[in-house]
Amino acid sequence: MAADKLEKEGWGVEVYNSPSIKPLDEKTVLAAAKKAGAIVTAEEHQVAGALGGAIAEFLSENHPTPVVRVGIRDHFGESGESGELMEKFGLVAKDIAEAAKKAVELKRK
Repeated sequence: MAADKLEKEGWGVEVYNSPSIKPLDEKTVLAAAKKAGAIVTAEEHQVAGALGGAIAEFLSENHPTPVVRVGIRDHFGESGESGELMEKFGLVAKDIAEAAKKAVELKRK
């Protein structure tokens, strides 16, 4: 898990699960943004029109915060073994951990 990898490297991490885009749990998203100052979303599908976008839209109007979205970007779906597809599309722990580091760098700017 990306959170485990980051914690071993000394990063503070919190993980939230959002089972749906609507209704967006605005209270939790806002609290997380205020606490962390940066957000990473990870989704096993297209990032366009998904949870990360909904979070970015909400935060842009309520508490501007860097949001880095991990997911499939403008690519048609493919068949294959789950692990191979996750690796191909950058959805494994190392990719999510790198996105978190990027989000923190954006926060610092």
